[in-house]
Amino acid sequence: MLLSMQLVGGYGSEPGAWRLPGVDLHSHTDMDAYVRFARSAERGKIQLLFFADTPVLDADLARQPLRYVLDPIVVMTAIARETARIGLVATGSTTFTEPFNLARQYKALDVISHGRVGWNAVTPSSPDAAANFGAAVPPRHQKYERAHEVVHIVESLGGSWQRDAFVGDVDRGVFADPDKVSPVNVRGRYVASRGPLVIPPSEQGQPVIFQAGGGQEGIELAGMYADGVYANPYTIESGRALREALRASAVAAGRDADDVKMFAGFMPTVADSKADALARRRRLDESIDLRHRIQYLGAMLGLRLSYDDIDRPVPGDMLARAVANPADPRSERALEVVREGWSLRDVIANGVIDYHPVVAGTPEDVADHMQEWFDAGACDGFSIAVDGLHDGVDAFVDRVVPILQKRGIFHLDYEGPTLRDNLHAAPRYGRDPRLTR
Repeated sequence: MLLSMQLVGGYGSEPGAWRLPGVDLHSHTDMDAYVRFARSAERGKIQLLFFADTPVLDADLARQPLRYVLDPIVVMTAIARETARIGLVATGSTTFTEPFNLARQYKALDVISHGRVGWNAVTPSSPDAAANFGAAVPPRHQKYERAHEVVHIVESLGGSWQRDAFVGDVDRGVFADPDKVSPVNVRGRYVASRGPLVIPPSEQGQPVIFQAGGGQEGIELAGMYADGVYANPYTIESGRALREALRASAVAAGRDADDVKMFAGFMPTVADSKADALARRRRLDESIDLRHRIQYLGAMLGLRLSYDDIDRPVPGDMLARAVANPADPRSERALEVVREGWSLRDVIANGVIDYHPVVAGTPEDVADHMQEWFDAGACDGFSIAVDGLHDGVDAFVDRVVPILQKRGIFHLDYEGPTLRDNLHAAPRYGRDPRLTR
């Protein structure tokens, strides 16, 4: 099992994480806090940390903190200097960033970290983010056409120094062999670059590539280039189907099916009991608009629910009319939880409207969910969105990881010094010669 841990905004994945007892309110800007979280994750042998990013202010600052870190490259650089094995992966836009900039930033950090960096290549769709670059969101097909070109150029630039280009012969006065450092001269419809990059290879050669887009275009992009994919399935069945589609896409591109590893998003809340876990999540929910959540829950179930009934379960006569909304993959789980007789407040606390599956319970409950999905072939691992970083990272590392290790489904130590080693990713330097496109 592969594990990625998301360090969301310095506080955690839940909007109310900044209000948990003992939280340092300066965590968002405190690099020492990020280093502490990273060291805890590394102690648990987590393969990598992930930093999602959308370059836009999209939080309700009156009640909630910023959702993303100050700048992923800056934060990862701070962490890289204070850790030794854990990988560092961040989102970088293929739509609004030039490929030379992406190649230079990520490979420089890959060299600094001794081969522990990955780039999550994404095609943003936020008009507000586009406006920050003085642009508009292009049509979907154009975004993905450009994404293919950007990744092509980034990988080409990554291999623009041959591995033995550095000579370092002091006696002869030869620093590097210029014949082994070459321009790439790639020109597409949307982007181009002459090269070469001004950075030699890292210990893993070049950054590992991740992808997080959906739909057929995203599957095709991942099949051609990605070593890891961040995915959002809500059921074992949908996870298995997506994983099989990604593997088939890799084969169609000329790669091996095992070259693409799928990480399923997962939001655990770890406590001594189910009751304690729900109490924690109720506290976290104080920073969200529960009136809107109740309204949305009603739409998921085909019911007219009232906020005035938030501390009561759905009455039996209404429950008999409840139907899961086929347009929302979370609805089946929501209906299941409502039928268990929880109050509406506790139904929300169970995470039925969160953007990943939620397990609020004991360490064994969390491990059981992960093992069930993993054994069923619904993922190669998980992207863990910790509810509150202040104490949630340690809770997962100290209480869940040992269970996974004891069951023999999570490693006991890092397999090697680089992220590529620890992902069991195929060796690659420059463009993958197997690609059929």
